[in-house]
Amino acid sequence: MRRHLASSLLCGWLCAAPLAWAAPSPRAEVAADAAALQAQVVAWRRDFHQHPELSNREVRTGQKIAEALRAMGLEPTTGVAGHGVTAVIEGGLPGPKIALRADMDALPVSEQTGLPFASTAVGEYRGQQVGVMHACGHDAHMAILLGTAQALVQRRAQLPGQVLLIFQPAEEGAPPPEQGGAELMLKQGLFADFKPEAVFGLHVFSNIAAGRIGVRSGPAMAASDRFSMTINGRQTHGSAPWNGVDPIVAAADVIGTAQSIVSRRANLAKQPAVLTFGAINGGIRYNIIPDQVEMVGTIRTFDADMRQQVFADLRNVAEHVSAAHGASAVTQIYEHEGNPATVNDPALTARMLPSLQAVVGADNVFEPPLQMGSEDFSLYAQAVPSLFFFVGATGAGIDPATAPSNHSPKFLLDEQALDVGLRALLQLSWDYLHGAGPAP
Repeated sequence: MRRHLASSLLCGWLCAAPLAWAAPSPRAEVAADAAALQAQVVAWRRDFHQHPELSNREVRTGQKIAEALRAMGLEPTTGVAGHGVTAVIEGGLPGPKIALRADMDALPVSEQTGLPFASTAVGEYRGQQVGVMHACGHDAHMAILLGTAQALVQRRAQLPGQVLLIFQPAEEGAPPPEQGGAELMLKQGLFADFKPEAVFGLHVFSNIAAGRIGVRSGPAMAASDRFSMTINGRQTHGSAPWNGVDPIVAAADVIGTAQSIVSRRANLAKQPAVLTFGAINGGIRYNIIPDQVEMVGTIRTFDADMRQQVFADLRNVAEHVSAAHGASAVTQIYEHEGNPATVNDPALTARMLPSLQAVVGADNVFEPPLQMGSEDFSLYAQAVPSLFFFVGATGAGIDPATAPSNHSPKFLLDEQALDVGLRALLQLSWDYLHGAGPAP
């Protein structure tokens, strides 16, 4: 039933398009180039996987990408937003401009996959030594984009238009107080001289079986915002709480009451939302009521108005519940650090859906549920019509519903995803540049 519903929704997108067109067939050049590049793409991915680097620390990664692009005859720009790399493929024929994006950074996770090319890298994160792992699949994204670049360069004479390659650092978030990621790339003028008509990006996902593609029109991934909260009381001996103001009890009440923000105040019939307290710290001794309790958490939303309402409600709850206990609260929401919701342009999604279906078959392209995770690809999507889709990463014999998730130390990519991702980016690129579907 779920698959039937997804097929119906996808059909609805096509029917809503301004003009009808025949679904394209898999392009012969896509199949030939993907087959020829398969071993190289796997080698690139394994090298990146074995040598991961944290956000804004992608020194070797950037160097390897630039070397590969130069070997293709391209002239990459390095040091973009830190260690990012960009390059433009000039087609031999006139045509539109598009951009393709891959993220570069790894996570502070100690790998537990047992792979022969598993990471043993270590790094520093928030003052602590940590293991470093490509636990989110960015190694695959880089390898897929390099393979796409190689294939397009080889056929540059037949290529209409221009393709901007974006290898982006710090998608997982630059460590405070540093800047980075898509936001910094755009601030530095990524689209100032090269303004694409469309931007395409992908993400491998463990909860999708290898060989399948998930894509949604409109909102696809949530906005993500970090908050911190300090509850101020008055320290006293634990045996005489009436002589002070207990911020721990106030904080507990704030946490409980804050759950009603989503369950009772947010219109969940419109879009989902999540408010999570992730850490709480208060006190150092069993018989001392402390002066302060500090808490941090995350807010996930899809609707811009709901996002602002949750911010206001959280501040209101913190202030007034704390006051009821004789305490006070200071709430900070780091809105400027968060990502907005990732929204796929409906017209572009409808136009390019047949291209994705051509890669894996219509039955293997489906509409996934809204994802509460976030992506700074959303910032490109605010600047340019964009399409972001998910490539299945879990192999046969493993239930995607129970497979180790992205960000897990046991995240295990089936390398079939590399082939699917490569063919998908190539098919999208060729079809768009050749004007597939109705004009946007």
